[in-house]
Amino acid sequence: MTRSVNLPDSMSTPARRTLRRVPDLLDAGLVPPEAAPVLEDVARRYATAIPPAFYDLIQAPDDPIGRQVIPDAAELLTAPHERADPIGDDALSPVPGIVHRYADRALLKPLLVCPLYCRFCFRREHVGPDGGVLDDDALARALDWLRAHPAIREVILTGGDPLMLSPRRLGAIVRALGDMAHVTTIRVHSRVPVADPGRITGELADALETDRAMWLVVHANHAREFTPAARAALRRIQARAIPVLGQSVLLRGVNDSTAALEGLFRAMVEARIKPYYLHQLDPAPGTAHFHVPIAEGRRLLAGLRGRVTGLAWPTYTLDIPGGHGKVPLGPDYLEPAADGLAVRDPAGGLHKLDAESAPNLALGAREG
Repeated sequence: MTRSVNLPDSMSTPARRTLRRVPDLLDAGLVPPEAAPVLEDVARRYATAIPPAFYDLIQAPDDPIGRQVIPDAAELLTAPHERADPIGDDALSPVPGIVHRYADRALLKPLLVCPLYCRFCFRREHVGPDGGVLDDDALARALDWLRAHPAIREVILTGGDPLMLSPRRLGAIVRALGDMAHVTTIRVHSRVPVADPGRITGELADALETDRAMWLVVHANHAREFTPAARAALRRIQARAIPVLGQSVLLRGVNDSTAALEGLFRAMVEARIKPYYLHQLDPAPGTAHFHVPIAEGRRLLAGLRGRVTGLAWPTYTLDIPGGHGKVPLGPDYLEPAADGLAVRDPAGGLHKLDAESAPNLALGAREG
């Protein structure tokens, strides 16, 4: 890997173990010595983990990769609008490990451990190396709850990161869900393929196989995360006929430009991943320095229309604080006109829809 010439000498040799403590960050040249005392305060509140594969991508501490995972003193500042449980998981948890927000689906969180700890995580008050896994009794209660609710058609494995489980335990959970007649779809949300791709062994990929509809949703925020190793890990999963979707968070200093978003979504499509969601940042404590206003996010996404294939177009979405669910944020192209409706094209031009053209637009064939 080629590193920036401006980096300290201590960063010239890639780390071969996960960096978890402030002294590890100092030794790697990721933080200056004078920042150590305040970063110890951050570490007492929020976990840190930077695995070797992700460390190798950092070209400078404040680059789009480093910014996602290197702790910052700004995390100790809680803005008035920020919440410890920004999307209402706790209030919507009928039993440990389950979140039930929508009638036809539920989250199953078998563990609260991740390969890396994103500095903007909406569950940052809960995840960490001490988060552990649901023990056998707690997991059994969570599975029993799912069995007792036949309206649940889709189960989303999240956490934490479910691909941090052993193949044996992951496979047992997938089999238990597959034995529930009413569960038709299983979704796995993970950062592992890009954060620690070496964990995606053939055995782990085999653990995902089921006769149910299995989907993997990979969280990535910058095109550089799709390394050859990450693509190889994804191929091991895709080879089991498991489709892969991508989700990202709009983040200041990481992907807050049309060029960065274009690069990210093109990298996903080239890795056989359909961009699914671009999330507006959830207001978790200490994350305000990552905030991009919604109006700016809408402009950025609108800037992609006409520049990238429709395959690379995600839904820009807001998870309404308090647990009220996700809603799309646009951008919008249809707007009222003096005597009807008008539509704005990707270049910004406005076109009147008259009584004859509107039905054609509504029913005509689409290409994208």
